[in-house]
Amino acid sequence: MTLPRAFYEVPLAHRALHDVARGRPENSRAAIRAAIAAGYGIEIDVQLSADGAAMVFHDYALDRLTHNSGAVRLRSADELKAVPLKGGGEGIPDLPEVLRLVAGQVPLLIELKDQDGAMGDDLGPLEQATAAALIDYAGPVAVMSFNPHSVAMMRDLLPDVPRGIVTSAYRYDEWPLPKATCDQLRDIPDYDRTGSCFISHEVDDLDRPRVAELKAQGAMICCWTVCSVDVENEARQIADNITFEGYIAALDA
Repeated sequence: MTLPRAFYEVPLAHRALHDVARGRPENSRAAIRAAIAAGYGIEIDVQLSADGAAMVFHDYALDRLTHNSGAVRLRSADELKAVPLKGGGEGIPDLPEVLRLVAGQVPLLIELKDQDGAMGDDLGPLEQATAAALIDYAGPVAVMSFNPHSVAMMRDLLPDVPRGIVTSAYRYDEWPLPKATCDQLRDIPDYDRTGSCFISHEVDDLDRPRVAELKAQGAMICCWTVCSVDVENEARQIADNITFEGYIAALDA
């Protein structure tokens, strides 16, 4: 299993090409359209609604990105579609709508947010909803998650869709997880068992020996999140591609 070549060729706009000052909130239709128009690939996030739909939204709660509050997973898909995003006014889209919008025009990378709460295996509904949406999608697409159990489940549900693990330095003060869990995940032990073909690693930790080891074994190395040209230039010494935000990445890198 390998990633389509398109995932190496164009930078990936993190949460799409968002710029709230220009009316393009994170993961919004407007940000997705802007990324497509600019020729960038797109990275989006999915969360679960109360009625089992995959919603394109990053946070677990509505508070930061909307004028509403409370957990995303306590509201139905129809309710979430009616919740306006700050800075844009449009509601939260579901994954099938976004897939119709992208329609294979650019590579699409979908991150499934951990639904277990502790990177465990209490999962299923979000993975199933994502797989159902993707079953007939024909464009270049890949899935990933910080939770290796989620990645393994996507392997079982959609064996022909490339998958990877989002990886991190797992600094104790940055993660609401037990230190033992951070220590385990930091070493990326699940790459082979999940049938992954790439990682997306924290950009300021790319010099980790395990990243070099995986790259030597043929893994594609992406990284998150690049916020300047200088950081991009440094990251590309190791990474095959980047996810970026806050500036305009070069398309001929």
